[in-house]
Amino acid sequence: MQLRYQFRVDPTPGQQIELARAFGCARVVFNDGLRLRQEAREQGLPYVSDAELSRRLITEAKATPERAWLSEVSAVVLQQALGDLNNAYRNFFASISGKRKGRKTAPPRYRSRKDNRQAIRFTKNSRFKVLDNGRLRLPKIGDLAVRWSRTLPSDPSSVAIIRDAAGRYFASFVVQAGEGETLPPVESEVGIDLGLTHFAVMSDGTKVAAPTFLRRAARKLKRLQQDLSRKQRGSQNRKKAAVKVARAHARVADTRRDWQHKLSTTVVRENQAIYVEDLCVTGLGRTRLAKSVHDAGWSSFTAMLEYKAARYGRVFGRVDRFFPSTRMCSACGRINEKMALNVRAWECPCGAVHDRDHNAAINIKAAGQADFNARGAHVRPGLVPAARREAGTHLDAAYSTRSVEGISVLQDGEDVNSATTPRLTPYARLSCGIRGVGALGVVSSGWLGERCGLPVGSTDRPGRRRYG
Repeated sequence: MQLRYQFRVDPTPGQQIELARAFGCARVVFNDGLRLRQEAREQGLPYVSDAELSRRLITEAKATPERAWLSEVSAVVLQQALGDLNNAYRNFFASISGKRKGRKTAPPRYRSRKDNRQAIRFTKNSRFKVLDNGRLRLPKIGDLAVRWSRTLPSDPSSVAIIRDAAGRYFASFVVQAGEGETLPPVESEVGIDLGLTHFAVMSDGTKVAAPTFLRRAARKLKRLQQDLSRKQRGSQNRKKAAVKVARAHARVADTRRDWQHKLSTTVVRENQAIYVEDLCVTGLGRTRLAKSVHDAGWSSFTAMLEYKAARYGRVFGRVDRFFPSTRMCSACGRINEKMALNVRAWECPCGAVHDRDHNAAINIKAAGQADFNARGAHVRPGLVPAARREAGTHLDAAYSTRSVEGISVLQDGEDVNSATTPRLTPYARLSCGIRGVGALGVVSSGWLGERCGLPVGSTDRPGRRRYG
């Protein structure tokens, strides 16, 4: 698999000027290609091919007085800019035709020189090279000093130079992951319920407190935003204030990313299979909990779990977002009525007392094991839509204030398995015999269904079940 390694680079003032020139040339070529295709569409002309764009906007444009300065940068940078335009059009066409899954992709738009983020890309054709002294040699730019934090597993196939809103420069290498990185197998499997009061609750009872990095930096960000609003538009002082705000936000994002990397690596190393719920973060971002949802960063955390599991030979699965993990009793399988978000513990009619999040984590683990079993068959019944306001966590609920440095937020002293009634193991709940509990709490006819007080299946045909 391909991985991306990103490192800080420290260009000299002269190299910063060369990089700014390369950013501008790539932006102009991209905008020229977009303008040419839009004009062709308005005039009813055929779609301009990729080769035609390259010939007219790079090869022939360099010979004109208006675009002669394109020769001052590497031709690979200009080719990659047109490659980005072509990929944007392909994604747009695939989206409107239905070939591309997910949210609809908008058509490409013009790039602005006022954008906070600028980037260019070099491929092997440009003959960039990592020197023995650790510097990165780029054509027509020079040797950049790189802050190496680790070694690359293989020779990079491409490198992107990025300038972010905070004025920092990064070199992002694309490399091929080395072989032999599979971790030794372990027996433990875990289901994870993501929330806001606790960032993650594991099926084994471990709770990870939500670090809320953005909330903790809110006071400083508020002061910097106020200073920015008082500066005159277009002035140099306003630009300096904007950089300070960007640096504060970058520090929050870097801290969150580092913490999530440490936690995801620990989870992947300690478990053979990881199952999470497929949350609709986009929809939750439109609710009153939007700020807390974006501060949690569930999508980036699950993406880390997914690619690390694939890299190290672990199993990763997503449970459907409409699966009623919170309302289903992990002991008997009954799906109870809706409950408010401030209800953190509840009792099932069968007598089992559940912690809300831990019960959901157990059900997620069982559902993941049922969906991604060795035979690849789905053995659980149809999904039941969750309550409309069930996702997320109420802000007024009690939360832990322990340290959030590294992974010290693991709550070892919390006992969420204090139910007095005996519980079936997830493997017992997944048993698909004619009598007993079916997949994910489907109760068939027999003594176990009667003992749990649930509706049992009719007996007119052996093995027929009725869902409770």
